[in-house]
Amino acid sequence: MAQNEPNIIFILADDMGYGDLACQNPASKIPTPNLDRLAAQGVRFTDAHAPSSVCSPSRYAILTGRYAWRTRLKGGVLWPWDPPLIEPGRTTVAALLRGQGYRTACIGKWHLGWHWQTVDGRVPNEGAEYGVLDRDRRYELGKHIDCEKPVTGGPIDCGFDCYFGDDVPNFPPYTWFENDRLLEVPTEEKPEGMFGLPGAMASGWSLEAVMPALTQRAVQYIEAADDQPFFLYFPLTAPHTPIVPTDDFKGMSRAGEYGDFVCEVNWTVGEVMAALDRKGIAENTLLIFSSDNGPENSAYGRIREYDHYSMDGLRGLKRDAWEGGHRVPFIARWPERIAPGRICDEVICLSDFTATAGAIAGAPLPSDAAEDSYNILPALLNESVETPIREATVHHSMRGKFAIRKGRWVLIDAPSGDDNAEPQWLKEERGYEPHDQPGELYDLQRDGIEQRYNRYAEHPEVVEELKALLEKYRREGRSVFR
Repeated sequence: MAQNEPNIIFILADDMGYGDLACQNPASKIPTPNLDRLAAQGVRFTDAHAPSSVCSPSRYAILTGRYAWRTRLKGGVLWPWDPPLIEPGRTTVAALLRGQGYRTACIGKWHLGWHWQTVDGRVPNEGAEYGVLDRDRRYELGKHIDCEKPVTGGPIDCGFDCYFGDDVPNFPPYTWFENDRLLEVPTEEKPEGMFGLPGAMASGWSLEAVMPALTQRAVQYIEAADDQPFFLYFPLTAPHTPIVPTDDFKGMSRAGEYGDFVCEVNWTVGEVMAALDRKGIAENTLLIFSSDNGPENSAYGRIREYDHYSMDGLRGLKRDAWEGGHRVPFIARWPERIAPGRICDEVICLSDFTATAGAIAGAPLPSDAAEDSYNILPALLNESVETPIREATVHHSMRGKFAIRKGRWVLIDAPSGDDNAEPQWLKEERGYEPHDQPGELYDLQRDGIEQRYNRYAEHPEVVEELKALLEKYRREGRSVFR
């Protein structure tokens, strides 16, 4: 195949806030020059949303184009030894692109489950509820895992030609994964003083070494590119906890170690951009940067200590149904097709990546795939569209609360969008008042993104319309009707 199709790289930060980027939040205390340059060279979306306000569900939707709440995971994330969330036979964006002649690679954090083998034949997560953390139970289960045998159901079984990563940086086993094997069998116990759940660790394992190693692997993959187009899914482990910036980045920000870790993310993006330039393939590469959800709840502490708002003016953080839980940075650069320096206010969702990548590669979507994925290529290329690309977008919180956005309105189908215990001092600072309504309705056009005024009682007709649309999407198993 001649290299007419673009290479595609999707860099996914972990728990990075909408307001952490300097180009997006002028008051940010974190310098992000490479991300700012990426935005200046491409298009920056101001109304992009993760499919969930937590990790595993967002990753599922990015790779399948389907909301994760349609699976058995109705809230929360996966925990150690849980089996795969992506079902056998489910079409993924990697498989779609591979079918069009792309080489496909995943480098970084997987967090979508594996089929583990055990030394005694027992079920790996026996007695542990799927997607629910029971620390003591899962620690005991870890003692039965056979780390010398292949682990299946991961990237290699989901359309990727190769995988390298550490699965989840704060979960055992603390070691590198390569394809369907552990590179080094963990023989030690993670020290109590090291961040993360207890469990087995490879000798000499270093949390600080993870991001540099992943960056090096991604750069090597780009440098090995030939005339065959490639898709690189590059889900980072930062700035998620453990917050472990290397010495090169300590003190670089004015937002503490978290800010320094964001600086390391910025460096990683710069390394990818530099590798594309050295290889001479930047012009025909679609490079996307986003985050899997909003910032961790430590962001409240950063406001008080550093006057840095990771969520900018949004309400809420990771886990919440409010905007700050799922509105995320989204930058796309493709010099051959995307005009530089543009800002787009089209509402998009990360689940749209599957349909969009399929459109770019000329891959028709099966009728039973990407049920919640819209093709946003027209928005990327600034082509005119008569109506909004997405009819509506469903949001989902850590505890399984639903919200739905259509146009100016967003309905939270619960008494509150809060899953984090929003601090009283912030409520007073922003003028958030309590209410006694069974749900929350916000007018983002009239009242802004702060979600300060609940219009639920004032507009019952809008509540009824959005509730009916949400129920339709849930009942019919899709939100895209092709």
